[in-house]
Amino acid sequence: MSSLSTHILDQGSGMPAVDVEVLLQQLTDGGWVQIGAGRTNADGRITDFGVQGDLTTGIFQLDFDTGDYFEKKGSACFYPYVSVVFQMHDETQHYHVPLLLNRFGYSTYRGS
Repeated sequence: MSSLSTHILDQGSGMPAVDVEVLLQQLTDGGWVQIGAGRTNADGRITDFGVQGDLTTGIFQLDFDTGDYFEKKGSACFYPYVSVVFQMHDETQHYHVPLLLNRFGYSTYRGS
């Protein structure tokens, strides 16, 4: 069974992005299906999306509610939602999908 985690760093403040809602979806024959969700902790991390059953290989999407995060900070942002689509090829591996975020941009990569 694969495990999945994420981490959001607010590059504008140099601090973890706290209390960001993140939805986890999986691509099925019928389209995208939400299979989990979570909110970032005080360290900007989610290690448990509350998924029922095992994560196996397939195509997944993390949807980050960045607009709500910046609104709570009293700031406007250009990307109110960030969706990251990725593929799990090996169900025995851990997958970490970090998000480096600022008000006007973002980047992501496969972490460890």
